[in-house]
Amino acid sequence: MSLIRRSNVFDPFSLDLWDPFEGFPFGSGSSSRLVPSFPRTSSETAAFAGARIDWKETPEAHVFKADVPGLRKEEVKVEVEDGNVLQISGERSKEHEEKNDRWHRVERSSGKFLRRFRLPENAKTEQIKASMENGVLTVTVPKEEAKKADIKNVQITG
Repeated sequence: MSLIRRSNVFDPFSLDLWDPFEGFPFGSGSSSRLVPSFPRTSSETAAFAGARIDWKETPEAHVFKADVPGLRKEEVKVEVEDGNVLQISGERSKEHEEKNDRWHRVERSSGKFLRRFRLPENAKTEQIKASMENGVLTVTVPKEEAKKADIKNVQITG
């Protein structure tokens, strides 16, 4: 697993590669122009693009948990782009097929995944920590302490 800082996010509002219209006759995956086109993604990427990720905020940090079963930490990247966009990506390779193998069912997805999250201003991106245990990637982004208002007692005269 590597933490890489990058800049120049191509489209900061396009946070996922998954195309819900891929394969439909009116969607971006076809030559039809009935619906405005979205950036294209390969079907291999779209198949695994829906990596499930939870994002919770605690008083101390933003915590992301991603289900990435079967992946080693070396196959997952955690990056910060443009100073405040957290990007989690990786790839699950297809199982090697032997010539004499006969498959009865293939349900597990393979391919690349990529998820992006715009972090709030209070995120300390230089202190991000990531760990992986039992197929769950946990990314912790510490938060800056909220500044407490400086309250002064004022004597009321009158």
